[in-house]
Amino acid sequence: MGNSGIAVSKVVAKVAAVGLDQAAISFLHDCFKQFNVHVAGMNGDPMELFNKQKFEACLLRLYDPQAEKILSTARNSASNRRMVIYGIARNTQEALRYSSFGINAVLDEPLERQSVLKVVRATHLLVVHELRRYVRIPVVTEVAIDNGARSFHAMTMEVSAGGMSVRCQTPLTSVDAVRISFCLPGAKKITLRSFVCWARPAESYYGLRFDPTDDTRVQVRNWIDQYLEIM
Repeated sequence: MGNSGIAVSKVVAKVAAVGLDQAAISFLHDCFKQFNVHVAGMNGDPMELFNKQKFEACLLRLYDPQAEKILSTARNSASNRRMVIYGIARNTQEALRYSSFGINAVLDEPLERQSVLKVVRATHLLVVHELRRYVRIPVVTEVAIDNGARSFHAMTMEVSAGGMSVRCQTPLTSVDAVRISFCLPGAKKITLRSFVCWARPAESYYGLRFDPTDDTRVQVRNWIDQYLEIM
């Protein structure tokens, strides 16, 4: 088995543009992309999509007839309740109408480049932080696992700041505490205390959660930040 293989696709923060025309989407995408954030229009019912897909942020006009339903769905969605919400408003009354939903920032309409860039510059780290909390980087690398009784090897499938999923031919139980060692692409060897948090033995597929008291896990988070190009 080779030591490592980098994921094939780049992971970036995604902002859902709800109910916006293509000209507005293109304009906003051009503003957000300077901060490594991708704006894309939503196809289909936004209420349904927010319950199925994960987004780090959304953009919508606060005078949209569906604004209240969209905001309520987002804030009550298991995946998107913490998303950063950018409201587009024509006046102060519109900006404050749905303040109970926790609008994070308001873009004045008509949209003006310098004004939008100022808001995005002040808030983009919130969007990136939301990505970091949930992102799982698909990366294949060898991991050595020691459960105290024996040592064996597995292969990573995805890595996050809090743990990893692995393929392992040696059965692991959900009560196992293990020590794992692995090298992420471009990084030094990392050794961490971990726990088996879920198991699918029929698929040789297991989830490992890093010990939250092990400070070494910061090295994984730093690698993810570099991979996501978080400065």
